[in-house]
Amino acid sequence: MLHLAKKLFTVEQANQLLPYVREELSFLQETKRLFYQTYQELQQAKKRQPPDEQEVFTLECRLEFMELEAQMHINQLMEKGIEVKDIDIGLFDFPAVIDGKEVLLCWKQGEPSIAYYDGITEGFAGRKPIE
Repeated sequence: MLHLAKKLFTVEQANQLLPYVREELSFLQETKRLFYQTYQELQQAKKRQPPDEQEVFTLECRLEFMELEAQMHINQLMEKGIEVKDIDIGLFDFPAVIDGKEVLLCWKQGEPSIAYYDGITEGFAGRKPIE
């Protein structure tokens, strides 16, 4: 695991990154959908008698590539200081300081901009509007 100095964002900086985050989220959600679909194909291929070893190998390689590619995209987000919380619902956090306290600026897919934050230990349920 990489241990980088934690980047802190202003609301403006985090909002400027949203087009990039939306693009990455779209890629990750599509990759996850394709991964699941390919995994189902692999399970079907393994059930055939006799299984087509070349097809099984090809599908396994495709899954491994998708996993590596998705991990690379997640790592790029993390290197920028963005925390990936949930790909399915599109939840991301941006470390920040508000009123002298370390918090997480919180963005969820579908929201036009970052308008909420939560404490480090509160999680999504503790979201509060940014003043």
